[in-house]
Amino acid sequence: MKFSINREALLRPLQQVAGVVERRQTLPILSNVLLSVAGSKLSMTGTDLEVEMVGQLHASVDLEGEITVPARKFVDICRELPDQAEIDITLKEDRLEIRSGRFRSNLSTLPASDFPAVDTTEVESQVELHSSVFKQLLDLTGFAMAQQDVRYFLNGMLIEKNSNSLRCVATDGHRLAMNHVELSQAVSGPESQVIVPRKGVIELQRLLSDSEEDVILALGASHLRLSVGAYQLTTKLVDGRFPDYERVIPRNGDKQILANKQDLRRALNRTAILSNEKFRGIRVNFSDGLVTLTTNNPEQEDAEETVPVEYSGASLEIGFNVGYLLDVLSVIRGETVKITVFDGNSSALIEDPSVDSALYVIMPMKL
Repeated sequence: MKFSINREALLRPLQQVAGVVERRQTLPILSNVLLSVAGSKLSMTGTDLEVEMVGQLHASVDLEGEITVPARKFVDICRELPDQAEIDITLKEDRLEIRSGRFRSNLSTLPASDFPAVDTTEVESQVELHSSVFKQLLDLTGFAMAQQDVRYFLNGMLIEKNSNSLRCVATDGHRLAMNHVELSQAVSGPESQVIVPRKGVIELQRLLSDSEEDVILALGASHLRLSVGAYQLTTKLVDGRFPDYERVIPRNGDKQILANKQDLRRALNRTAILSNEKFRGIRVNFSDGLVTLTTNNPEQEDAEETVPVEYSGASLEIGFNVGYLLDVLSVIRGETVKITVFDGNSSALIEDPSVDSALYVIMPMKL
């Protein structure tokens, strides 16, 4: 195997692919990236057995072949080379020689035949939409995913597809985020629900972070595959049943509060400084035209602030995790936030009045 490539052409795709590779692996081959050279194309693959990323780019090929090399070391070497440097890469027996200018190095390798391939199943349906639309859908929902819940199906995101819309739902049992987009053209195939694991969602967000192209989202029985530009990301799906999210959305709220998002967010940030660091609880008291925020902690410190709001009705006090409130306010796009509640023991429904495709639910805390 022998090829040449410009540093700028190689570095970003290599970093994207190597990002999937875990630093600590039980199998040495999983710390490596697979390099395959054929025709005028260099294909790079990284995997952790749950998520697989493939990137393809053009190279000046003298000799075809394939091999795996340590991902981090390969990235670090390429990153430290001068801008616009030409890199010559040659496989010599069981070492990969990297030359650029006066620099030369030899990396250890492992056979390409040992590299695991993600077992993809038949595609059942696929959706095409713009990368920025899908990225925003993931960003507005992903923060509510659980991290290490024993209910493994919560450590991911539900993606639900029907003939004319794509919906994302995430919950950790204490809060829920739900967003959807209308598709510009009807999609054939059956309605489907899949649960994408947390790592898969994070890698999707990373891949789409600066893409301006359309993406093709292919859904199968056990895998989801996203194709965008020169990249293809495949993630295994969580085998489980996602909770019936419609049941936890409070529809009986009769008290509506409209507040300026930035004013409320700043007040929450200030009062949260003196909240209990472990439980992050905050008392929220709604009264005519005002919301009063109060916090305290075991050091006998406390904080209080009132924020003008649009509300007329009976006084009502609810305890919340202040971090959950701030997470929601950070993704709401409009200037106003609408909070709908029923009583002090009920979940709060939070919406952006300017967007009807998103809603958020936060359960109350006992303080």
